[in-house]
Amino acid sequence: MMAFFQETDRRQTDPATLMQEQKLQKLLLYLSRHSPFYKELFKKNGIDITAIQTLADLQFIPTTSKDDLQQRNDDFLCVPGEKVAEYTSTSGTLGSPVTIALTANDLDRLACNEYNSFLCADGTSNDSYQLMLTLDRQFMAGIAYYSGIRKLGAGIIRLGPGVPSLQWETIQRLKPTAIVAVPSFILKLIQFAKETGIDINSTSVKKAICIGENIRNTDFSLNILGKKITESWDIHLYSTYASTEMQTAFTECAEGRGGHYQPELLIVELLDENNKQVAPYTPGEVTITTLGVEGMPLLRYKTGDICMYDDEPCACGRTSLRLSPVMGRKKQMIKFKGTTLYPPALFDLLNEREEILDFVIEVYSNEIGLDQVLLYLLPVEETEACDHQIRAYLQARLRVSPHIKYVNAEEIQKKQLRDTSRKAVKFIDLRS
Repeated sequence: MMAFFQETDRRQTDPATLMQEQKLQKLLLYLSRHSPFYKELFKKNGIDITAIQTLADLQFIPTTSKDDLQQRNDDFLCVPGEKVAEYTSTSGTLGSPVTIALTANDLDRLACNEYNSFLCADGTSNDSYQLMLTLDRQFMAGIAYYSGIRKLGAGIIRLGPGVPSLQWETIQRLKPTAIVAVPSFILKLIQFAKETGIDINSTSVKKAICIGENIRNTDFSLNILGKKITESWDIHLYSTYASTEMQTAFTECAEGRGGHYQPELLIVELLDENNKQVAPYTPGEVTITTLGVEGMPLLRYKTGDICMYDDEPCACGRTSLRLSPVMGRKKQMIKFKGTTLYPPALFDLLNEREEILDFVIEVYSNEIGLDQVLLYLLPVEETEACDHQIRAYLQARLRVSPHIKYVNAEEIQKKQLRDTSRKAVKFIDLRS
C-alpha cells in the first residue's frame, strides 16, 4: 500500500512509490525543457529540479491553479502544433473552458486509463456498452470511454445523450449489457419505462457506469439519487470521478467503496488550506500531477474538487487508495446565513423530494457581498400545501431558508440548457 508523501527508509519504500518517483523525475526534466509555464515557475521560485527526488519533496514546488490554466492556457503546451492529435476542452463549470491538447501518445494513455477503469468496474470483452453521452463538442470523456471499451474488446453502441424513447428502443433491439450515463438521466429512463410499460428488470442491462454526478454519500452508502435508481432497477452502479485536466479516472469496483487510484498514471495529493496533505477521511482539495502525459502535463494542479480518501486495502484485493465522492468544489462553497453549503449536498436534498420534479440552484451576492441562494423549482403541483411541504423540509434539513421561485417545465429547461453546455446545468454561480 502506498503511503502519502512520508519520508521513509529508501530500502523499505514500496515499488509503486519508487515507480512514481522515477516518473516524477522524468516529468520535471521534461517540463523544464518544454513547458513555458513551468520553466518560468521553476526559475521564479529558485527550484532546482534535481533536488526533487521523492514524493515528499513535491511540497517544495508551488501548486498550479485553474486560474493559471485559464489565463495562460497556451503556455502549458509542451509540443509543437503538428504533434497535437486532438484538442479537447473542459466544460467551463468553474469559469471559461480550458483547451487540453493531446498527442497520439496521450490518446493511447487515455485509452489505457479507461481500459483499467472498465476492468475495475467488472467489464469484460463479453459486454456491450450503450454510451448515453456526447462524443462531440471536444468532450474528452466521450473519446476516452470509446477508446477504453475498444481496448477492452467489448461492444459499443454510440447513441449519445437524451431521447429516452430511442435509448429504450436501442436497448430492446441491440441488448447491451451495460450503459454509461449521467445518473439523473437514468432516472428519466426509469420514468419513461414506467409510463410506457417497459419491464426494465427483464432487459439485458445489468450494470451502469455513472458519470458526472454523485451516486454515493461520503461514507460510500448510496445517496438519494443512487437509491432511487436501484429501488426501481436491479442493476449494479459503478461511480466514477475524473476531469479533463487529469486525463485519468478514479473508478469503483464492485465493492462500491470509492474510486480506485491509478498510481502509474497520476500522483494525487489531498491538500488543506495550507497546502499540507490531509489525513485519511479528512476533506482536502484533490491536487494532481500527471504521469506519462506528453502534450499538456500538469504539476501539483489543484482541481478545486473536495474529496476524502481511504488508504486501507479494498476487499477486491487492490491496495491503492480510494477517493470518496466529490463533496463539493472549493470555488462553489456557499456561506449562507452562517451555514456552509456545497451544491452536491443541495442536489441530494432536492432529489429526495417527490414534490420536486426538477430544479436549478442559483447563487448570487447581495448588496453587502453576502451569499444568497435562489432555488428555481419545478413542483409536482403549484399549491399552497406543496409549497408548505417543500419549505418545511428545506428549513428542517438546512436550518436556513433559501429563496424559492416556482417555474414551469419550459422555464426550467431554458435555465438548464445553454448553447455552449454539454450537459444540463443545475448550479449557476453569479457571484463576482
